[in-house]
Amino acid sequence: MTAAASAAAAATATLKNSISLEPSDNRSFTTKPKSLLLKHPLYQQTTLHSNVSLQFKEKILCLEIMGVDSGRALSQNPMLHSATLESIHQILIFLQSKGLHSKDMPKILGMCPKILTSDIKSDLAPVFHFLSNDLKVPDHDLRRVINKCPRLLISSARDQLKPALFFLQRLGFKDLHALAYQDPILLVSSVERTLIPKLDYLVSIGFSRREAVGMVLRCPGLFTFSVENNFKPKFEYFMEEIRGELEELKEFPQYFAFSLEKRIKPRHAAVSESGAVIPLPLMLKTTDQEFIQLLSSSR
Repeated sequence: MTAAASAAAAATATLKNSISLEPSDNRSFTTKPKSLLLKHPLYQQTTLHSNVSLQFKEKILCLEIMGVDSGRALSQNPMLHSATLESIHQILIFLQSKGLHSKDMPKILGMCPKILTSDIKSDLAPVFHFLSNDLKVPDHDLRRVINKCPRLLISSARDQLKPALFFLQRLGFKDLHALAYQDPILLVSSVERTLIPKLDYLVSIGFSRREAVGMVLRCPGLFTFSVENNFKPKFEYFMEEIRGELEELKEFPQYFAFSLEKRIKPRHAAVSESGAVIPLPLMLKTTDQEFIQLLSSSR
């Protein structure tokens, strides 16, 4: 290990102790990153790597100490190259003011590094306003919702979140609590590119529009499944191998949520070999032990 690398490792270890991000740590971001970083020996090695600016080193170390993979973050969000530590610090302070903890940052910023170059007033604040006013999420639960779906913070409240909520409510999604706490991913899904095509596919295989809507209301996860990788192969197997009726899928749309290779095919093969007659929901929803008992009792 070179002298510079040793110094960097030592600085990182020291800084991790200074700004610990252990799971139990909820400390604030009131100490500016730069004031801490400049005290450490890593930056005394700058002359050994003159092609890397001091500010860039500070930024990388700050990200790593927060538990964020700096290489991945910079790759996914090139704008971070020009972002200042001060601007990053202000964003962290804002997120904390909304109830987020330092221990939440590795997951949230790791998944969505674009947050670090967002504009607080025009990007982030409107998202929290949407959560509080449109979804009726109380302040003490904002952290829970954001941790459930960090992508909310990189979605435009005006162009994405509000139109998605309007579309879902028109379909019949009336439970705001469920949308906020269980299915917030639907709110960050494009109406035109994701939600509507899933409904169109269900209609294309024989369901009426009303039946298709009823299916997604019963199983919102249908909106998150790939048509090519999920719906098509599972529907093909259902029709050609299980030889089921559309009515069964209408009543049990959760069929599409089970793994084709690990659940549907093995369970169906076992049922076929035993000669048992087991309804689709029982065939898939039961535990392994319950399934074995069903096979025995249904012969």
